[in-house]
Parts: sequence; structure tokens; C-alpha cells
Amino acid sequence: MLLNDKDAMKEIIEKYQFKDGLKLEFEILDLEKVLKSKKDMMIVPHRAQFYHILWIEKGKGTHFIDFNPINIEDNTIIFVPHNSVNLYDKNGTYKGKGILFTDNFFCKNKQDLQFLHASILYSDLYNIAKIKVNPAISDLKVFLNAMETEFQKNQDDAQYQILHNMLHIFLLKAEREMRKQGFKELKPSANLDYLILFKDLLEQNFKSEKSVNKYASELSISEKQLHKATTVLLDKTPKQIIDERILLEAKRLLVHSNQSIKEIAYDLGYIEPTNFIKYFRKHTDSTPSEFREQF
Repeated sequence: MLLNDKDAMKEIIEKYQFKDGLKLEFEILDLEKVLKSKKDMMIVPHRAQFYHILWIEKGKGTHFIDFNPINIEDNTIIFVPHNSVNLYDKNGTYKGKGILFTDNFFCKNKQDLQFLHASILYSDLYNIAKIKVNPAISDLKVFLNAMETEFQKNQDDAQYQILHNMLHIFLLKAEREMRKQGFKELKPSANLDYLILFKDLLEQNFKSEKSVNKYASELSISEKQLHKATTVLLDKTPKQIIDERILLEAKRLLVHSNQSIKEIAYDLGYIEPTNFIKYFRKHTDSTPSEFREQF
């Protein structure tokens, strides 16, 4: 098996765990109130160890998710993936609700896990999911209100099951709405299966393993098969996908941490910092230091 064998360097990007003291790893919050009370935490880059659903009833500004600028607009829902680097707009307006939940809350069995990780709302095969809603007629608004009412009740033995099922239906209806608004998803195929397995394996091992051959071998397919799967579906080679993942992590650490270039290089599996600097410059046309200064 491919394994991460170097986690010696501590990552400096703040990691926010789910709120202590809640019996369920599920919460519905007033976004405007939370931003006021915890603004200092939210307007700095941080990795949230849970999923977000941001229902913006009224808003303006730019929300950043892993360097992707997302316009904050009235009557929109933004789905923020687990473990992505989040940055709230310090001058933005966020009026609405936030639904927060973890894998532990949603994934009570293998089927739940497969649904959530393959959902078009949170899959890294696609761009950050965002949909427009008309709250006056939307089923999603009905389910949001129902979840909030249930969440505010005194907890009993039935509450977890009720909230879990409501959230599952909410996500299914949100997927339906995305498709109605023109979203085109990848069709099920052997190539898609290979791509998903490759991306999962890469996420676990990109710091320690950068060889296309090793990933293909671990998946028990040829490099040619893996190349076909990625180029047919994403128009990218396996090597390009590996490079994108490494560079994303490098950019996260350069901009959102105080680690030295040497520490970042080591964290990403480069024993010699000069090799990392050459690699980064080749793919971004700037050195790590220049990129850090730019942002």
C-alpha cells in the first residue's frame, strides 16, 4: 500500500474541529450572528473539519474556498467541502443560515459514506457547488425550516434519525436543483470508477508518492488505462492531476501558514528545498517566495 511516511512538519493553517459540547455533530447557525461573534476566527484562512451549507438570504462580497473566489449573492446556497481552506470576506455581508455537519453525523453506514463523498455537491471532480433558490416556492426552504425546528427541540432518541433523514433529503433535492439549473455530471463508467479510486488514493499519498506508475500499480490497472480515464473525463493526464494536488497544498501553506519554504518543501516530500522551488516555478511561473509575497 502507498503510505504517507512524512508528517513531521506541523501544518500551521488553523484547523477548526466541530464545536464541543454538542451531542450531535450537526448544527444550524445564524450566519450574521456567528460572523459578528467570531469574526476574528472566520476572516483568517482556516480548515474546517466538517461540511458547510451556506444559505445566503442576503449577501455581498467574495468568499474564498481554496483560492476559488465565490460571489456572495442573495438567495444562493454554497456547499463548502470538508477540510477545504475557507476564508470569509471581512467586508462582506452574510445574512442567512449555516448548516454544519460531519462525516460522523451523516455516515452511519457504507451507503451514506458513498453518497456523500460522491455527491456532486462535494466531489472534487467538479467546481464548488452553488445554486440559486426562490425561497417562496423552494422545497429546500421547507426542509431547512423543518431541520431548524427539529434541531431546537430537546433531544430524544428519535432526533438523530429525524435530522439525518431530513439532511439526506435536503442534499438529494439540492442535487436535483443543480441539475435543473444546467449542471452536467460525469456519467457512470469504468473510467469514472478508476478516476474516483485514483483521486482517493492520491489524496492519501500525494505528499509521499508522485509516480503515475505507482498509482496505476496500486489500482491494478496499466498506466495507459489510467491515462485514458483521466483524459477522457477531465482532459487532464494523471501527472497533471498529481501536480495540481501538490501545487494546491503548496499554495495553501505558502499563503495561509508561517512555515518556511524549507519546511513546506519537506512537508510535501521534497528532501531538497531547491527541487521544490524548481518544481513550483516550472508550474506557476513564480518562485514560492514570489507567490507568497504576491498574496
